[in-house]
Amino acid sequence: MTVARVVFATITGNNEDIADIISEQFEKLGIDVTESEISQTDADDFTDADICVVCPYTYDEGQLPEEGMDFYDDLADINLTGKVYGVAGSGDVFYEDDFCVAVDAFGEALKKAGATQGADNLKIDLEPDESDIEKLDAFTHQLVEKATA
Repeated sequence: MTVARVVFATITGNNEDIADIISEQFEKLGIDVTESEISQTDADDFTDADICVVCPYTYDEGQLPEEGMDFYDDLADINLTGKVYGVAGSGDVFYEDDFCVAVDAFGEALKKAGATQGADNLKIDLEPDESDIEKLDAFTHQLVEKATA
């Protein structure tokens, strides 16, 4: 059975909503999924999954989530070769050039750890609406297709 791990960091609840939507879609697709908050998760937990998903927020002017820094730093020390990853996160377009930069930062960290990108990074303005839910469903389908190909 294909196993997915979805890790989120949230202040407003938006990224937990995103993680919930992705996890529910994985379940509909028959994927065994575990969802957890980033400060309660070790980067090593990704080694037990086929699909690795991070849903981070970007704080202030381009900062990564403070509670996710250990997780982020630890990604540099693990080998995720053979794993498929995706990053989807909420931000606020008000921050212009800093909009969702944590999504790209986590994507780069996962790539450097050897994982294969299974879907384009997905950036959502504030809370996910109906069109965002459709994008998240497509994102999840792409991850599953890549992991089970």
